[in-house]
Amino acid sequence: MYWRDRKNLSRVFDAAAYKDWILFFDEADALFGKRTVASTANDRHANQQTGYLLQKIEDFPGTVILATNLKANMDEAFTRRFQAMIHFTIPSADLRLQLWQNAFRDTCELAGDIDLVQVAEEYKLAGGAIINVLRTCALTAISQERRHVTKEELLLAIRREFRKENKTI
Repeated sequence: MYWRDRKNLSRVFDAAAYKDWILFFDEADALFGKRTVASTANDRHANQQTGYLLQKIEDFPGTVILATNLKANMDEAFTRRFQAMIHFTIPSADLRLQLWQNAFRDTCELAGDIDLVQVAEEYKLAGGAIINVLRTCALTAISQERRHVTKEELLLAIRREFRKENKTI
């Protein structure tokens, strides 16, 4: 982490403390990742950054929330200091059905051979992944100047989301 970055980060923490803000770090594993054996200058900088952030969070008088899909990649020094950790599981099939229905409502028309009940039961995706599927399908339909989504397009978009998570269907 460069001096300028530390200075800016310090300003964020100072302003947050002064204004009684809650700090939220999304994709926290990218910033608060495990420290490694420092064999290169990049490793040393990454370890320094992690140590610096750890100190800033420890000294911060307010609330800090970290969100990650990769808890195993978080530095243990951070996780030991958490007062609470909340794990969100993949929604049940019934909840996924609601997510699918809500996502496509008023956005795209689904082809008649698409059974969202079956899709919700077969494909265990979180809400964010379902929204990504919707976006992929909507962009495909828009690029072809139509509103409907075919079953093939839906399944291709689902496969794409599974590949992002290194899963196959």
